[in-house]
Amino acid sequence: MPQSPKIDSKDPKPTGGGPGTPAPAVDASPYAEALAAIRFNADGLVPAIAQADGTGEILMMAWMNREAALETLATGRVCYWSRSRGGLWRKGETSGQVQRLKDFRIDCDGDTLLLVVEQDGVACHTGRRSCFYRAWRDGRLEVIQEIETDPAILYGGHAGHSHD
Repeated sequence: MPQSPKIDSKDPKPTGGGPGTPAPAVDASPYAEALAAIRFNADGLVPAIAQADGTGEILMMAWMNREAALETLATGRVCYWSRSRGGLWRKGETSGQVQRLKDFRIDCDGDTLLLVVEQDGVACHTGRRSCFYRAWRDGRLEVIQEIETDPAILYGGHAGHSHD
């Protein structure tokens, strides 16, 4: 966990430019043990599950590469790798729905991360608190979570981000 984040985690604007811009140079040595414990797949990615601090609610799953994991550890603000954009995705840089890291956990095999986060607003691009808003119940797929924020408000009138 970072002792003193390098960016203001209450500020929803990213440092270093817009979506997909390179991360500022970060000294990886304080995080070498954690980074070495992560088993990135052949594409250099690892799944990262975001869980709400306090409630334990699963909010979303996204991918991280080494650079995203390092930036997250160094700044305390969650950063993912967007496969569709081919670049870093600092959660909340477009929508303002920032995630602040509370705990960075690596599973027993090192091939999945659990990020315990403080979530501003909704986590899902659909405007719901969680991306896991559908459940298979009684032989049908049921919506179990309503839209809390209109995605057009989050993303300025366009469709927003897809978690691919």
